Amino acid sequence: MSPEIPIEKRKNEHLKICLHQDVSSSLANSLDAIRLRPSALPELDLKCVNIQTRFLGHLLSAPILISSMTGGSSQTARLNEVFAEAAESCQIAIALGSQRAAIQNSVYESTYAIRKLAPHALIVANLGAIQLNNGFNVDSCKKAIEIAGADAIFLHLNALQEALQPEGDTNWSDLLRKIENLARDLDRPLLVKEVGWGIDKRNALRLQNAGVAAIDVAGAGGTSWSQVEYFRQQEPSMRQIAADFRGWGLATLECLRELAQEPKLKIPFIASGGLRHGIDLAKCLALGASLGGYARCLLPAADRGTQALIAQIEAIKKELQIALFACGAADLSACNQSLVLGL
Repeated sequence: MSPEIPIEKRKNEHLKICLHQDVSSSLANSLDAIRLRPSALPELDLKCVNIQTRFLGHLLSAPILISSMTGGSSQTARLNEVFAEAAESCQIAIALGSQRAAIQNSVYESTYAIRKLAPHALIVANLGAIQLNNGFNVDSCKKAIEIAGADAIFLHLNALQEALQPEGDTNWSDLLRKIENLARDLDRPLLVKEVGWGIDKRNALRLQNAGVAAIDVAGAGGTSWSQVEYFRQQEPSMRQIAADFRGWGLATLECLRELAQEPKLKIPFIASGGLRHGIDLAKCLALGASLGGYARCLLPAADRGTQALIAQIEAIKKELQIALFACGAADLSACNQSLVLGL
């Protein structure tokens, strides 16, 4: 894979920036604004508190998703291997980063081929929704699923990031109709996610009506991709514009509140956007989320290797179990809005 070509260069730049620069949103995810109601007398045995769940028909040991991050270069391939090994060991779900690179150039397919490392995990492939306006279609999605050995596929929404990229795609017209056609023609569940600026109830309902199986709100409060692009920008005026968007978006809590209070929304939703630990996850589940997605907070451990990442995920699982225990909730069905203080 030498010399490095533009898409590989961009993938490596994104990874380096996320590992070594402050790319956090200036807008908090707002989860600290709510608390969970403790029970002084839980009447439970901690070891019997059940945090298992089913999502898309798969049994998971905990409602945790390793969110979409990377792939498409030799450097990022190593990380995807670590993520896959940890997902398999911890019996949780994993989503890949954008697979556009592999669809356009088969040399990158191996950087996303994780099924051999995670034979039992729920794997979600990933392509940018904007690529449906650039010639990608149902066959492209099927190819991404095949490369990853995936059970489903995400389309990610990153309109602001594309507007701030030197090489960005900014014609976002007529995408909803194409998403609807794809949901109809694809033989695997189609999921849609934001990348860190949130999905509100209006767009959640539009996606549900289009046939999408689940959405990931990916609210503001974690990684700011405008800030990532700030570090990539060479042109001073665009660098300043990218900086001005650091506080853009719907906070993760705002997304969850809107979706939880929308009676017409029937499809499951995933909470991501700045989740840090198991207490954040418990709050998101109490607000109606089916899974919690973790991304950049896992990167430092993943960079150290599989065992470090497994240890971090197991700590999140243990903290979730303790949080439910301390609320008197025996399982995830009892983790609901009745436990939420501060709404």
